[in-house]
Amino acid sequence: MFSLEIETLARLLIDEARGRSLRVVTAESCTAGLVASAICAIPGASDIFDRGFITYSNRAKQEMLGVPGDLIADLGAVSEPVARMMAEGALENSNAHIAVAVTGVAGPGGGTPLKPVGTVHIATARANQGLMHRSEFFEFETREEIQLAAVQAALQALRDRVT
Repeated sequence: MFSLEIETLARLLIDEARGRSLRVVTAESCTAGLVASAICAIPGASDIFDRGFITYSNRAKQEMLGVPGDLIADLGAVSEPVARMMAEGALENSNAHIAVAVTGVAGPGGGTPLKPVGTVHIATARANQGLMHRSEFFEFETREEIQLAAVQAALQALRDRVT
C-alpha cells in the first residue's frame, strides 16, 4: 500500500516508540489520515498508536483540536502557527506522549503565490518537551505524490521526537 521508505519509517517509529513506552497521536489535514494509516499498516502499531484526528476543514481544526478561528482567519490553515496549535491540541486531546500535525496545499488547486501547491507545515509536540516545526515544499506533479512526501516527512519528524 505504501512505499518501502514509508513502511520502513513506520516500522522504525513503532519499534523506537515501543522501546521508550511512548504513544503517538496524529492530527492531519492535507494528508487526510495517511500518516495514521501508514503507522497502523504495520503489525504492532497498537502498542504505540493512540488515535488520529482528521481535521480537514477549518471548523474541525477548531472543534477537535482547539485551534482558534481567528488564527486560521488571520494566517490561513496552512501556516506554522496553525500546525503548532494542531499538534498541541492533538496532544491535549489524547493519551499520547508525542503528536504530529500536518497541514498543507496538496493541489492540484488551492495554491497561491505565498503558499503554492506543495507547501506543507509539519509540527510535533512532545509532552514536557515543547513544539517543533518544519516547513516543506514538495515539487511534485500530483496530489498523491505531495501527500505521500508529507507522510514520509511526518513519520521522520515523529522519529526525531522519539529519540
